[in-house]
Amino acid sequence: MTRAKTAQSATKAASAAKSAAPTSRAAGVAFVGTGPGDPELLTVRALRLIEDADVLITEAPEHLDLVARLRGWSEGDEGGPEVVDGGFGEDGQPLTHAARAKVVVKQAKRGLRVVRLLSGDPFLYASGPEEAQAVAKAGLCFEVVPGVSSVSAVPAYAGIPLTTKDHREVAVVTCGDRVDWTRYSGTPTLVLLSAVGQIGDIAKSLIAAGRSPETPVAMTRVGTTTEQQTVTSTLERIAADARAARVAPPAITVVGPVVDLRSALSWFETKPLFGWRVLVPRTKEQSASLSDRLRHFGAVPDEVPTISVEPPRNPQQMDKAVRGLVEGRYEWIAFTSVNAVKAVREKFEEYGLDARAFSGLKIAAVGEKTGAAIAAWGLRADLVPSGEQSAAGLLEDWPEYDEQLDPINRVFLPRADIATENLVAGLIDLGWECDDVTAYRTVRAAPPPAPTRDAIKTGKFDAVVFTSSSTVRNLVGIAGKPHPSTVIAVIGPATAKTAEEHGLRVDVMASKPDVDVLVDALADFGAARRQALVEAGEPVTKPSDRKASGRRRRAE
Repeated sequence: MTRAKTAQSATKAASAAKSAAPTSRAAGVAFVGTGPGDPELLTVRALRLIEDADVLITEAPEHLDLVARLRGWSEGDEGGPEVVDGGFGEDGQPLTHAARAKVVVKQAKRGLRVVRLLSGDPFLYASGPEEAQAVAKAGLCFEVVPGVSSVSAVPAYAGIPLTTKDHREVAVVTCGDRVDWTRYSGTPTLVLLSAVGQIGDIAKSLIAAGRSPETPVAMTRVGTTTEQQTVTSTLERIAADARAARVAPPAITVVGPVVDLRSALSWFETKPLFGWRVLVPRTKEQSASLSDRLRHFGAVPDEVPTISVEPPRNPQQMDKAVRGLVEGRYEWIAFTSVNAVKAVREKFEEYGLDARAFSGLKIAAVGEKTGAAIAAWGLRADLVPSGEQSAAGLLEDWPEYDEQLDPINRVFLPRADIATENLVAGLIDLGWECDDVTAYRTVRAAPPPAPTRDAIKTGKFDAVVFTSSSTVRNLVGIAGKPHPSTVIAVIGPATAKTAEEHGLRVDVMASKPDVDVLVDALADFGAARRQALVEAGEPVTKPSDRKASGRRRRAE
């Protein structure tokens, strides 16, 4: 199926309903620049328009991934935006500027919230001006939301400023067949677009026009993404160096002394986990914050659900406990996970209850993440471990039952079906009675697709982060053991022990059981590894680039 047919198949039923009942809003379209590739470079206005759009007119296949990430939507989902392919026609061929303009006008006349997505900036090296003119000619309103252009963004991500106090002139050149390069012989900085295939001839022409063969040159491909690659060279050698590095379009080329500043200003490609493909074996609901932090360090997270959270087989025990909570049966409720908070909240909503039912009840949270989930409900945890954020840490701070101070001696403990008994035993030792209630079940998820399983076994992942013993057991169970070259990072000693029991050597362990701390520890490992390679004079590689012959077990 062509990309055009794939995009046009999205939410056809929703499209028909919208066409039959146009709204009273003024017809028009917003031309939104999506930037050079990094979705975090979107403007606030662009984000709001994309989130509210009824119709999205795309330009490139990656726009579908962008929208899915921003709206939590997958193509074909009921109630999602209608997607219209503005890049390709029904025959699968690229649309001309005029044909794209017709598509935009047709959609703008429907009276819906139409957003036309354009890569980079809509009015800079894009078809936005022609399409906007067509919309204006049709008597329809439009707005333009500027986007970050690759002309400035890609060099910035490569650590190359286009101007400095000593070099304040810059020229942007789209490389075609008829460029008079003598015009640019004295321009300090040149930004070349579409120059990859012609860079050898361009370099010769610039040298012939009077520029030094030793003039610094940098060529950056797929800039602002985690696949970014920069080749630095000189006019005399850039053609050979780019060919050796297999640089392919899209790429931005910078010519001039400013390129020398990259050695000090390179900030993106030097991130500790830059380009690392990291496996995140977690539940889908829990992986967002971890993946976001991995991206912060330059990694490419790949979320593979290994655990599925489902309601308990017998809900009667949970129903009884919630009724007891409302009736004042408990002195405490102890939440040991975000999923436990979610399960109780869903049960409250089922009964038509809200946070007011917690009046007079003391609330304990096993850690800061669980406490944040409680706070999102409008509640505040009375007890969060001051030390280790775990069941053991919670017990260390839990007060003993006092007949004089505590009117009720019972604790409501909603948790998973596979939770250990340590917390219950500890509360009993402190004099409390505990209603240990299964609030949700954790079951093994379905195996990931075959390409993902193959990537796990053959070392195409650079690292895997395990956030619990169950994620270790379930990943190995559904996909097999990670390759020996893959860096293994775990959240704590118990998870480390389980990993070792499955024949894995633990390379990174968080200093405390917190996902942010875990990712920070992995980043520290990556930074130390990178520094060691640099000091040894070796190329900076990723773990997946070097296949170890075997994974040694960690020394006791």
